[in-house]
Amino acid sequence: MSEHPKSQNDQAWESLFKKYDILSRIEAEGKFTISASQIKEYREPRLMAKFDHNINLPRIFARNKLAILPISRGDYIISHFEAYQTFQIVDTTVTRVSLPPNLQSLSASHIPSEAIAVNCALASGMLADFLEEETLYATVSGRMGSGQFDFTIRNLRTQCPTEVAVSNSQIEIDAALEGVHSLSLLEAKRDLAEDFLVRQLYYPFRVWSSRVTKQVRPIFLVYSNGVFSLYEYEFQDPNAYNSLVLVKHKNYSIEDTAIGADDLHDVAEGTQLLQEPEIPFPQANSFERVINICELLSTQELSREQVTEEYAFDIRQTNYYTDAARYLGLVEKRYEEGRKPVYSLSSRGKRIMQLSYQQRQLAFCEAILQHRVFRETFKLYMENGSLPDQNTIVSIMQQSDLYQIGSMSTFVRRSTTVSGWLNWILGLIGEEH
Repeated sequence: MSEHPKSQNDQAWESLFKKYDILSRIEAEGKFTISASQIKEYREPRLMAKFDHNINLPRIFARNKLAILPISRGDYIISHFEAYQTFQIVDTTVTRVSLPPNLQSLSASHIPSEAIAVNCALASGMLADFLEEETLYATVSGRMGSGQFDFTIRNLRTQCPTEVAVSNSQIEIDAALEGVHSLSLLEAKRDLAEDFLVRQLYYPFRVWSSRVTKQVRPIFLVYSNGVFSLYEYEFQDPNAYNSLVLVKHKNYSIEDTAIGADDLHDVAEGTQLLQEPEIPFPQANSFERVINICELLSTQELSREQVTEEYAFDIRQTNYYTDAARYLGLVEKRYEEGRKPVYSLSSRGKRIMQLSYQQRQLAFCEAILQHRVFRETFKLYMENGSLPDQNTIVSIMQQSDLYQIGSMSTFVRRSTTVSGWLNWILGLIGEEH
């Protein structure tokens, strides 16, 4: 039994599975088709049938290795589909680009939405560079019908292809950019995740491959913390959902990303140590995702359930990463009626998120190095040129008066956050720009 409460989606889907005996039907027939009106008996279909990342799937789906895909405007199909693809980080270097100097309505330091991220990517020329098209025109975008097409998708249980027929399902394209040689279809995100739903690229690819004679290029754009990551994919067999391969990946920034070892040394030397807060010591190894939480909260406060549903987290990870941001003084937590937690940026978090790229990274470094365990471990790196081993980090943690860490196994487990965050700090040095 999980230690965390079930989400509204968990509860609604468990009721649907019980009412329509969905697991037995899938066992007998290999798949189950469910209508939007059936889903609506328990919750709005738009909240119940869109899971951008594998971790967002309701528990009953995850436990039984199931996924859901739309097949028309009012029907969905559930089976053991291999519906998600892992992001591959091929290159961490960052190429510097600039916005045209006469533009006044776009700012590199204020990109609050995916649409504005796409506009910045287009105006700065990074998309023309990435796509190797001299001129690009923004053409179709928004929601539209899929028309009719069939495809095969791998069944995780049998490892055999399953045939799926789509008839006028709704698709959504964040941006379509046409050049002389190709039509590029963009899916844009502002949240970092380990994987993505292939359907978001595949359905638009199938629709527009039948409507134009040029090459159709599925592109994923992820914007976070000043860096635009562009991924180009190719469906090697247009009729096979799982034939997706990454053909190109490149990172860009509109701001200057140069940070030197001396900058980090100055931060470490000039930062005052803080008393440890009465907040659990972080168990959140990816500092990029701590920053991403702050970005998510920079426009509005969110409940724990909203963070979990809108971000690539389960409730356990939401707790870990929001606690990590609270530990650094970047996020505050309050309780709504019913003891439901709601998160918002602290005044410090708001101030940091308004800074330029360089100043923002150094402010994050300061927030980390104000804590003794990180400062002492960083000093050992500066003295020896490498991070100390896990036993040394655990020893420093044991001497740092951390809040409510008792067992050795917890010290060991959470020491990976210390090395993870310090590796993030050290990764800032010498980025190409």
